[in-house]
Amino acid sequence: MAYPAMNSSRELLARLVAFPTVSRDSNLELIGFIRSYLQGLGIACELDYNAERTKANLYARFGPDCEGGVLLSGHTDVVPVDGQNWTLPPFELSERDGRLYGRGSADMKGFIACVLAAVPNWLAGPLRVPVHLAFSYDEEVGCLGVRSLLEKIGQRPNPPALCIIGEPTELKPVLGHKGKLAMRCRVHGAACHSAYAPQGVNAIEYAARLINRLGEIGQRLSAVERHDPRFDPPFSTVQTGLIQGGRALNIVPAECQFDFEVRALPSDDPQQVAEELRAYAEHELLPEMRQRSSASAIELEPLSAYPGLATDPHSAAAELLALLSGSREFGTVAFGTEGGLFDQAGIPAVICGPGSMDQGHKPDEFVSVQQLDACDTMLRRLGDWLRPA
Repeated sequence: MAYPAMNSSRELLARLVAFPTVSRDSNLELIGFIRSYLQGLGIACELDYNAERTKANLYARFGPDCEGGVLLSGHTDVVPVDGQNWTLPPFELSERDGRLYGRGSADMKGFIACVLAAVPNWLAGPLRVPVHLAFSYDEEVGCLGVRSLLEKIGQRPNPPALCIIGEPTELKPVLGHKGKLAMRCRVHGAACHSAYAPQGVNAIEYAARLINRLGEIGQRLSAVERHDPRFDPPFSTVQTGLIQGGRALNIVPAECQFDFEVRALPSDDPQQVAEELRAYAEHELLPEMRQRSSASAIELEPLSAYPGLATDPHSAAAELLALLSGSREFGTVAFGTEGGLFDQAGIPAVICGPGSMDQGHKPDEFVSVQQLDACDTMLRRLGDWLRPA
């Protein structure tokens, strides 16, 4: 079979950046472009839609019909540009001084472009194991899309043996990151005139006590004996990021809500923080609150979560990453990825991609031409590894 001339990774990145796939919006046009590109190479694609059919994951597989192989994973959504001071058009690739600017250029359409550019080369000769491609939606808002994609991969025969996630690491080999749990706490008290404050149930004050307990939990988690020096900071963290409540100073507030998050080492379970807070609310605060108002309540609602990742440095996935990256100096990253979900699904995951998260999510986001070229080189090495000996 004759394959069409390979588009360069830079040309493909320009096409991908031009799709404004902010998480709140649809990614279907971008997915349609990738599907057409792969189908033009003779590769069948499967789409997995969200409930509203406004977004889709794409999965493709090519090569021999056997178990194992390598899965290359990337998310197609990007963060918003609203309120950011861009000096260049965010959804148009611009080149200046060896840098390629555009939303998603680093996080992480640069990697997807390099993968797509490499596919014709991989197809040009026989492969000893299959290649799997997985491009998901809504990673930026809680790794949402990849969950249903993993369910479908798990139902197929011959799942991949390992996964490379191309988040921006400056092409340094990464084996781990922390997990995250984001929660919302709603405190329902009882309002009254502030002149009779003891007759009410001050929701803000009880929320403050809950937040204080979170601080105490965070202090315990930061104890030296719990440190893991592979991570920065080297311990699990707890922080409250949003709070709102009250209507006027002379009204005891009946409502207050706050959002908090746990960034947990892979060895820690962030759910334990939520359960400790729930137990404190139920056994200490609510009995006190309900002495004055039986309708008092404290509700905890999960907002998003993903597991941490700690891939064995002696695993086959780590060995392949060392070969491709040319380094065994394995590291970790502070940001989260879909890697923990792949690992939980029985597909060991590693992280390595072009660009730096120092540029991700910022105005004038960019990936350097050098990083994109180096990723092309890394994927050519993967092609060599995929060939029969």
